[in-house]
Amino acid sequence: MSLRDSYLEAHSSTTEAVVAKNDRTLRAVGEALGRSLADGGVAHVFGSGHSGIIAQEIVHRAGGLVPVSAITDPTGGWPENLPGYGARLVKRYIWQYGIEPGEVVFVISNSGINPSPLEVARAARAAGAVVVAVTSVAMSSALPSALPTGEHLYDLGDHVLDNLCPKGDAALPVPGTDLVTAPLSTVAGCLLLNLAVVEAIDWMRAGGHEIPLLRSGNLPGGKEYNDQLSARYRHRLSRPI
Repeated sequence: MSLRDSYLEAHSSTTEAVVAKNDRTLRAVGEALGRSLADGGVAHVFGSGHSGIIAQEIVHRAGGLVPVSAITDPTGGWPENLPGYGARLVKRYIWQYGIEPGEVVFVISNSGINPSPLEVARAARAAGAVVVAVTSVAMSSALPSALPTGEHLYDLGDHVLDNLCPKGDAALPVPGTDLVTAPLSTVAGCLLLNLAVVEAIDWMRAGGHEIPLLRSGNLPGGKEYNDQLSARYRHRLSRPI
């Protein structure tokens, strides 16, 4: 079997397993997120380094939620191993945009061991937020934490969404070499975040709450609709819509 076909097979089997593994947790996260949004809250999302790509998946996109704000790292994540950096990053964010009690904060880290995401998760919990850890439990539990406390990201999450990725993320050995390729954490992480969002939408719809969804700005009337809807959140979002 070619690497291409093997990757497609791994992609499919991982997707199915991730949905089955996280089903009950996703429902709980969806309720927490829906309840917070119905009360006028904002969801927050953080990922350092490559995990930042997953975080951006649910920020300001057509068909997605309006009140989602990214805790961004202007360095692109290179100091994520530096103790204290994440704590300062999130402290500045809270000062500018706020994290209110009961709001949901998604913290994404495949390894779940580096200081930056752990410090963001810890600060979010101290602010009274509901912390959702998106991580590989298998990889994280096999590695020592970079924090003196020994905590992993899954220790700091009120809810843990497991992407089921193998240690090192890459899933396939390259024949004839000692190399591995075909990472899975991005597709699994994006799937988990979008599932959490649609679970929240289901909860809000069932309760008769307004659902603050973005429309495509490329369709007639979309930009005007989005501008009007996002005005109520304009001081809470790190990136304007």
